[in-house]
Amino acid sequence: MRTLNLGILAHVDAGKTSLTERLLHAAGVIDEIGSVDDGNTQTDSLALERQRGITIKSAVVSFVIGDTSVNLIDTPGHPDFIAEVERVLNVLDGAVLVVSAVEGVQAQTRVLMRTLRRLGIPTLVFVNKIDRRGARYDGLLDDLASKLSVPVVAMGSVTGLGTGGASFAPFADAPGLLDVLADHGDELVAAYVADEDSVSCKRLRAELVAQTGQALVHPVFFGSAITGAGVDALIAGVRELLPAAQGDPGGPVSGTVFKVERGPAGEKITYVRMFSGTVRTRDRLRFTGGQEGKVTAISVLDHGSAAHRQEVAAGQIARLWGLTDIQIGDTIGEPPKGAAEGHFAPPTLETVVLPARRADNGALHLALTQLAEQDPLIGLRQDDLRQEVSVSLYGEVQKEVIQATLLNDFGLDVTFRETTTICVERPIGAGSAFELIGKDPNPFLATVGLRIEPGSGVEFRLEVELGSLPYSFMKTIEETVHETLLQGLHGWQVIDCVVTLTHSGYWARQSHMGGVFDKSMSSTAGDFRNLTPLVLMVALKRAGTRVYEPMHRFTLELPADTLGPALPVLARLGAVPRTQASSLIEGEIPAARVHELEQRLPGLTRGEGVLETAFDGYRPVRGPSPERPRTDHNPLDRKEYLLHVVRRV
Repeated sequence: MRTLNLGILAHVDAGKTSLTERLLHAAGVIDEIGSVDDGNTQTDSLALERQRGITIKSAVVSFVIGDTSVNLIDTPGHPDFIAEVERVLNVLDGAVLVVSAVEGVQAQTRVLMRTLRRLGIPTLVFVNKIDRRGARYDGLLDDLASKLSVPVVAMGSVTGLGTGGASFAPFADAPGLLDVLADHGDELVAAYVADEDSVSCKRLRAELVAQTGQALVHPVFFGSAITGAGVDALIAGVRELLPAAQGDPGGPVSGTVFKVERGPAGEKITYVRMFSGTVRTRDRLRFTGGQEGKVTAISVLDHGSAAHRQEVAAGQIARLWGLTDIQIGDTIGEPPKGAAEGHFAPPTLETVVLPARRADNGALHLALTQLAEQDPLIGLRQDDLRQEVSVSLYGEVQKEVIQATLLNDFGLDVTFRETTTICVERPIGAGSAFELIGKDPNPFLATVGLRIEPGSGVEFRLEVELGSLPYSFMKTIEETVHETLLQGLHGWQVIDCVVTLTHSGYWARQSHMGGVFDKSMSSTAGDFRNLTPLVLMVALKRAGTRVYEPMHRFTLELPADTLGPALPVLARLGAVPRTQASSLIEGEIPAARVHELEQRLPGLTRGEGVLETAFDGYRPVRGPSPERPRTDHNPLDRKEYLLHVVRRV
């Protein structure tokens, strides 16, 4: 039996979870269709998902279409959870992008299609809600082609549009199909020019299957997840047009972890998509970072439920137990061939999480660590001085989810400080510093010299001989450099720099007579771990740093008569328009002001404005205080010695 790993994606409220319910019902997996409004759908299992009617975590269900076993992954639609969506995309064989027939192409629709195209994922479009007043057909097809910048072809016609009796009738011979396929079908065009009659409907259909499988064209189906109209045609299209999973079960083990969750007893459960090979119970697996783990149990999705198996083979999705050190995004065995690099935009917001009871500080940190384990793009920062922990975010909705999860799953009542923007620091020039072993005021048995200068990314280099230090000491210095750069002179992470080790030295292991180790005469890794941040901070102070704030590029579509009132508001929010037309503005805006723009947009545009934003790098902080220090940061509070050393600069 073929296996197809299928993703359902959409802008929030387009109806993808309702479509998932309808597909499961049509396949006989469930007897009754759940409702998002009633909070009883199969894939939205979290209490908060049921309460708010949105998908927060990706969920996997299974059903069978003829000779095809489909693993269907329902993904979040809210932009705050775009990282959850992007993790799933790399394990898909195909996707269905759901678009509302009323609202049409929305901001998140564009983001999703752009990502699907970049990754080359074959995608069908399902236009949902044809039974609702205001539903469109021809105009929406034009919007799909123009706003998504993709070739589309309608797979049928709609009758009763905008009424409860709306229905979808598949075309026997889709009009205009040859024109759409001609752009990438040279042989097809040549055959048509030579003899029009030689290009049969069967040949056109075969070419449609081929080009859809290569993500060159996107068939469009219309229907309603609520009434079931058009769903049978979509199911047939999924089976015919989307390619099945590939992979050799006898090849080397290769898989990708796209989800991690905790079971009832707190055990870690790993969701993995297998691209090659076979994993069996009791196998020892190597994964990213050189870690190893032993598989203690396996369950494979089958006909709508998870069934325990002794093995999982290429093409399948399984849940694995026993891999306690594994993380989302890790590769099991060999990296998948042609695997795309992650394009996760970094979180640009941060907030301090405060427990209602101070005694819960320890439990809060443990709980947040587990949440970050399930979402590696949630970054935690511990402030040991104030005994506080900060969490990085993509948006305000994500903050609400974290708050509800901590209360429901961990029994922790928390509040948040005001959300702030996460800036970064870059070195302005070059700076060097060193401390010599045995020379005051260096209290550590280590020599460390470092130079920091502008670069790309964060790179650690050696200007000393490779054998001048034991490997463990060299590794300790490198690791400590990366840890220290998480907080620069103004408290923000230092990026785009090259750190070079210019001086090194140590005292070899010394023992008294009788072989007793003498710490006072012997260097240890701890000496280098303590000295490295002190030297690096001095070098960084001599180099100087500039603070940069995150920026988003934006595209704002709005009624032409609202352009005048909107421009002054954009200016007050720090937005810089780059291109401007009668009903379209493109430019950049500080990430810190995006949420405010979203809130003001309906009033500015009579509810007709459409805003699309995406992270677009950093720019120097502007205004009277270009340094913008982190408000809760004291970069010199490592040791009293650090204060002493830095003041000598």
